[in-house]
Amino acid sequence: MSILIDGSTKVLCQGITGSAGAIHTKGCLEYGTKMVGGVTPGKGGTKDANGLPIFDTVLRAVKATGADATMIFVPPAGAADAILEAADAGIRVICAITEGVPVLDMVRVREALKAYPKSTLIGPNCPGVITPGWRISGEGPSARFDGGCKIGIMPGYIHTHRKDAASGKAVGIISRSGTLTYEAVWQTSQRGIGQSTCVGIGGDPVRGLGFIEALELFHADPHTDGIVMIGEIGGTDEVDAAKWIKANLKKPVAGFIAGATAPKGKRMGHAGAIIGGADDTAQAKIAALKACGIAVAESPADLGSTMARALGL
Repeated sequence: MSILIDGSTKVLCQGITGSAGAIHTKGCLEYGTKMVGGVTPGKGGTKDANGLPIFDTVLRAVKATGADATMIFVPPAGAADAILEAADAGIRVICAITEGVPVLDMVRVREALKAYPKSTLIGPNCPGVITPGWRISGEGPSARFDGGCKIGIMPGYIHTHRKDAASGKAVGIISRSGTLTYEAVWQTSQRGIGQSTCVGIGGDPVRGLGFIEALELFHADPHTDGIVMIGEIGGTDEVDAAKWIKANLKKPVAGFIAGATAPKGKRMGHAGAIIGGADDTAQAKIAALKACGIAVAESPADLGSTMARALGL
């Protein structure tokens, strides 16, 4: 099983005719995702290079294709409206990949999404979400998969379905960092551990799905055996999540906090990765995670081994 998406999910791309949208639509199709169309206002009635139909609005796309998920590659100035258009059209999973969305726009989006409880926003400024498929042919980047769904920019071939995992186990991965998500995936795969679903929640201070919401979903998934949670300096999300884990979760959790050497007051890459006080530092968050019984990796290179030990492998 998985959370949020699976092999039956039908996916749109908003911004499909832009360079990034076109590249990653092709990548998702090649992975095996059921890409059913795209949206670019003014280009409705045409097709993209893959032969996918293009629509002027998300609503028209949903009515024609039955899409229930979307990935957004709309430029920052229009990303907020693109998110709300998707929610208004009934899209269930909205992955906003766009980086640089104004914070005030996201404040407006978060408030407006309260009227759409059936829609889940992931991002913005995130790699997206993937439920791995099982390998049917090839190796490395040329491998092909079935039964999975990739929505976003992550390299699909590094992910492992439970069927292909030597240990027969699969973990869920939640991360504020895209590249560290890939590192956790690669290391767990190399250790014979599969992934049920991997969710890049994004590094912006105002975003959609958070750690606790994702943890709740993994907690309810009987085929997620453990969880990797990757956080950063800035904010209190990781500490709040650790407290939730201690109170509610029996599955083993491996954690990592990036930004141990970051200076106070300086934003580090992500808009939300800035130390505003003593509780925002990596050291404070690491201490909080350990106090709640989470196995904390001291280095990104230890993510796989830490998760393996937590699983008893």
